[in-house]
Parts: sequence; C-alpha cells; structure tokens
Amino acid sequence: MWQPVLMISGYFISVLGLAMLVPAGVDIYYTQTNWSYFITSSIISLFIGLSLFLANNNKIRNITQQQGYLLTCISWFSVALLASLPFILYGSSPADAVFEAASGISTTGASIYADVESLPRSILLWRALLNGLGGVGIVIFAIALLPFLGIGGMQIFQRENSDVNEKFMPKISYIAKRIILVYIILNLLCLSSLKLAGMGWFDAVCHALATVATGGMSTKNASVGAFNSASIEWSITLFMFLGAIPLTFYHSVWATKSLHSLRSSQVAAFIKILGFYIICVTLWLWSDGIYDFSTAFRQAAFNITSIVTSTGFVSCDYLKWSVFAGTIFIIFALTGGCTGSTAGSIKIFRWQVVFAYLKKALITTTEPNRLVPLKVGQSNISNEVTVSIFTFLAIYSLSIAVLTVLVSICGFDFVTSFSAVIACMTNSGPGIGDIVGPSGNYSSLTDTAKYILAFAMIFGRLEVMTVIVIFTKNFWK
Repeated sequence: MWQPVLMISGYFISVLGLAMLVPAGVDIYYTQTNWSYFITSSIISLFIGLSLFLANNNKIRNITQQQGYLLTCISWFSVALLASLPFILYGSSPADAVFEAASGISTTGASIYADVESLPRSILLWRALLNGLGGVGIVIFAIALLPFLGIGGMQIFQRENSDVNEKFMPKISYIAKRIILVYIILNLLCLSSLKLAGMGWFDAVCHALATVATGGMSTKNASVGAFNSASIEWSITLFMFLGAIPLTFYHSVWATKSLHSLRSSQVAAFIKILGFYIICVTLWLWSDGIYDFSTAFRQAAFNITSIVTSTGFVSCDYLKWSVFAGTIFIIFALTGGCTGSTAGSIKIFRWQVVFAYLKKALITTTEPNRLVPLKVGQSNISNEVTVSIFTFLAIYSLSIAVLTVLVSICGFDFVTSFSAVIACMTNSGPGIGDIVGPSGNYSSLTDTAKYILAFAMIFGRLEVMTVIVIFTKNFWK
C-alpha cells in the first residue's frame, strides 16, 4: 500500500528541492549572503525526496482510494514542512517558518513578517515560488484526484476527462501536461502585463507568480497598494480573475471552440456573482462619498476579486470603509472561485448545487407530487453528489467552529479568532480586525495559534474530508 504513496511523495519533495536552487541563484547574483540557506535546504529535501523515490520506484499503473487519501495528506504536509527550512535557516522561529511555508504552498498569502520589504530578495522569491508551485499543484489535485476520491461532489467532474484511461497515473500525467502549459502561459502574460504597467522585473515576477496562483504573497508591506498604480491594479485584477477560472476551461475552449459545458456554466455563474458583488460595493462606496465613482469601481473590483478568488492582495484597508465591510468580506471569502482553478474556499459549483437544491425544496414543499430534477446548467446532479456536497459543507462549518475555539483558547478575541480561521481555511489571507486585518499581519499570534492556522491552511486547501477520513477506523481496516 505504501510504495506508490512514498514514491510519488518523494517525487514532489524532489521537485521542491530543485525549486530551492532558484532563489539560491538569485541570491548569488544579488547579494551572496543567503544562498547557503537554500542550498542546504535543497540538499536535505533532495536527499529525502530521492531516497523515497528510488527506494519505492516501480511502474505504477493505478492507485487505490486509500492510497489516494494518504498520498494527498503526506505529500502536502511534508512539502509544507520542508518548504519551511529556508525560513528557519534565515532566522525565523519554527512556528513562524511553518506558518509562512504553509501560507505559501497553500496559496493563502497570510504572513508573519511585519516588515516584508526588509527581507532579502531570495526569501521574497521563495515565498512567490511557493505560491506558484502550490497553485499548479492544487489544480492538478482538484482535477485529477478529487473526482477519483469523490470529495465534496467532485466526482461529477470525472467525465471532463472521459477520453483518458480510467487508471489514475495515465490520467494525471495527461492532465498535468495540459494544466502546466496553460499555467505557464497565464504567468508569462501576467508578467508582461505588470512589466508594461510599470513594475520592475523582480516585483513583476513575484507578483505574477502570486497572482495567477491566487496566492497573494507580495514584496511590499502595503501589498499592491504600495505601487499606487491603477494600471497595475487592473492588471492584477484581470489575472486574479483568470486564475479563478478552471484551467481546463481554456484548453476546452481552444480544442472545441465551444463554451457549452458544465465548466462554462460554472464560469458564467462565477462572473455573475463576482460582478454583482463589485457593482453593489461600488455603488455603496460612491453613494456614501467614500470615493468618486471611478476610484470606487477600481477599489471594489480589486479588493473583492482578491478576496473572492482567495488571493489576499489588498490595495487599501477596506475595513476603514465601515463596520459593515468586515461582514461582507467574510461572505466574499466563503464564496470562492471555480472548481479546477487555483482559487480556494468553498467554490462556486457547490453553491450552485446548494441553491438548486433549495429551489427544488421550495417547489416540492408546495407541490409534493411534482417531480423536479436537480440541475446545474444542463447537467443533472445525482443524489450521491448532493449528499457529498452537503456533507462537505457540514464538516467545513464544524471545522471552522472547532478551529475558532482552539485559536481563541490561545488568548484572542472572537473576531480575531474567527476571521483568522476563515481567512486560513478559505486561503484568502487577510482577516478582520487590527491584528490579522488587511493592514496587519499574523506576527503577534502565539506559536500555538500559528501552528493551528498553518494546519487550517492545508486542511482547507485539501477540501477537509481528504484529511479527516484518514483518522477514521474504517479507513485502516
């Protein structure tokens, strides 16, 4: 059972080890002061990764569901822990390093560094690279593995790749090639856009990696607001939106020249919901005289897109708009992007199923003999998928409650605890309040709280059920 799990996990760890050589090279080029931290971390990661890979190397044609769950948990948590090595060697405490690494690889964007601009370029680039690796990794996981495991209703997306061998390994190889190509193209386009908008090359590379991955790791203390540039904000807004659309959608449109699929239905719903949020907040900011109309539209579009797509960039402290802002931004964070995108949170497709079910329930309440199919777009949703989604939402909500209690036990008020857990579970980054809000950071939290929230980031990114199931008795029978 363990051989394919350890082999594939070793492969992922080896990729992480090789990625560490990139910031090492950047440091050698610029300062020649911190490169040894990354070389040492790379050697450790490559030794562990290659040892696991070579010791368990074998032709894998398929994996079981049990192995799929173990592979997901072991690979993501082990990568997050090893990704913390450069931060530890740089001088951060283990709790800070694990938090920052988990935030990067889960594309959360929360940070424990109060003064980001004082960090060397190698560390800044490593944070952005973790966003980039986590972004493409989570898309492959969501499209290739989640349907296979049947987590949260994602089994409906199995037919998106019906032209592929049903065995897991050939499928993930085929899917990965398509996704990585689209992902690279989007990053290059974003990089070019930011450079043309006035960013320097280094900032543009870091922000492109963090934008398409909807990761939110900025090189500035004030995030994107530090650039004070409308063109930069609009460029990032566009690519945050594009990153929150299923990456297979681009390939599908190119190959079929058609938008008629479940994915396009999900994309259409995402556009409508995001547009509705932006228009409402724009009109509110303008009518209250907080901004003129064009500024209100730009600030609303940027910050709402950032939160809904779980990116975490900010262009201003939106909590200063009013007390009401904190409430609506919690709602925005829980919305999420599309399934199969780099965005986190609950996801649009699940909300579509929930509202379709509620609509059906309201009709059958007054017309009990009427047969009402449960449909999302043109697709019929089975009872199995519906139960899976409601189970996911129940466990997701319960997990937020439990983690909020655990963080509050560490000595923090309810608003800080609750919003920090929401921000980390949904991978959206900033919470509410002075401590973890858009103008704050997570540096003042206790070590215990940081470990809890680091777990919450990976836990939420892996769709909660993937982690919980391995702690059940039936799983090990």
